[in-house]
Amino acid sequence: MKKALTFIGIVAVLVACRKKELDKIDGPSLQDLNGQFSVITSLASSKDSVDFSASETVFFTAEFSKTIAWKLDIIGLTSGAVKTIEGTGNALTESVSLWAGSTTSLPLFKSENCKVQLTFTGETDTLVDYVKVLQPKTNAGYVVADFEAGFNSGWTYFIQSGADMDFQVKSDITAPQGNAYYNLAGTVDWDWLIGLVNFKATAGGNPTFPLNSNPNNVYFNVMVWGDGSLTNSLVLFQFEEDENGDGTFTAASEDQYAVEIPVNWSGWKLISLKYSDIPCLVNGQPAAPNGDGVHNSNKIKQVNMLHLANPSSGYAKAKLDYIIFTENGPLNP
Repeated sequence: MKKALTFIGIVAVLVACRKKELDKIDGPSLQDLNGQFSVITSLASSKDSVDFSASETVFFTAEFSKTIAWKLDIIGLTSGAVKTIEGTGNALTESVSLWAGSTTSLPLFKSENCKVQLTFTGETDTLVDYVKVLQPKTNAGYVVADFEAGFNSGWTYFIQSGADMDFQVKSDITAPQGNAYYNLAGTVDWDWLIGLVNFKATAGGNPTFPLNSNPNNVYFNVMVWGDGSLTNSLVLFQFEEDENGDGTFTAASEDQYAVEIPVNWSGWKLISLKYSDIPCLVNGQPAAPNGDGVHNSNKIKQVNMLHLANPSSGYAKAKLDYIIFTENGPLNP
């Protein structure tokens, strides 16, 4: 009798365990696979307006009848800036939809109204809401030039006497940051150089740019525009170091690092470079630096921008904006 009771107990345990296994479902539910999609709670923002410059944030909520892949696009109605957030689930919550003012694709957001659009993979439903950006977010870093106040009198420049030369600060809605950018354009058929600008640290009241001394923690960032149909522009950036602290850069005995950027795309693009990765170039080719061979980011006295093009290639065009040094990582626009 005792053995029989023991056997019955074992069977009961096995049946109970089997029931738990049956109750446990691996993978998507039948509702997620075959259920009809519907919106339970429509799209809504946590606030109508947000001041990102004051470190405010905004998030979005919605609820659906089943788990589904979704995409949230926040579109600046003035700038055309776009922030995209994607995920999978049956609800939009603060943890997955928080927005602190960053952008996915240039330009940056301005003080503007934004359309918020939520779409779903395989469904035609589109949910829409609106939020107003009172002030865009402030990016941490040292701004070398954003051209918002025009051309700084502390900078110097040289422009060739070629044809159709157009080197000037322009202000219009196409600027990727703020309202202004620097235009570079012209035809020079006898020289690679079209024009240049020397961005001096002294223009900001400093003998050298106030940067971290560790070159692995310093990033150079710039927004560059390409025409798309004209891919002959080269933008060369040179970084002159005052290693001995005498207030001048001596090319024969101090380091100059440089990067050459072929502008072969269409629209605005963010270029971000770790300072320690920038080589020394002579006529576009890697070379040994003339100074101590150390990337002294805290000793950069001047950043030169040269607009170049093969003289046989004809008219060349590019634009620059928002030249900024950041620390501990590239610019997160």
